[in-house]
Amino acid sequence: QVQLVESGGGLVQAGGSLRLSCAASGRTFSSYAMGWFRQAPGKERNVVAAISWSGSSTYYADSVKGRFTISRDNAKNTLYLQMNSLKPEDTAVYYCAARDTGYSGSYYYTHSGVYDYWGQGTQVTVSS
Repeated sequence: QVQLVESGGGLVQAGGSLRLSCAASGRTFSSYAMGWFRQAPGKERNVVAAISWSGSSTYYADSVKGRFTISRDNAKNTLYLQMNSLKPEDTAVYYCAARDTGYSGSYYYTHSGVYDYWGQGTQVTVSS
């Protein structure tokens, strides 16, 4: 069992930056592929960024490429999302998710349905 706790959300002006963190409990965080998803009111939950268990493979949604950076520190059991040049359309609840890979392959996953564990979410609001 893994528990995920997001933090770092808040209110920021357009053009500003935020850094989200996702702290994971458990001893096998390093074997989990991780992802950041977001959900705006009335919209589906969509992938923002994803990273393999090793950190060697990453994915970014087109809408955030060049502005967001996903990273992980397996020694600290923590996933990060650095968000720069924020836009009002980035406003959403951001969730981190974990998928147990058993250290097989080095893939990222973009479909929400394949993730095993989810955090409770953190609100990001970008004002214009």
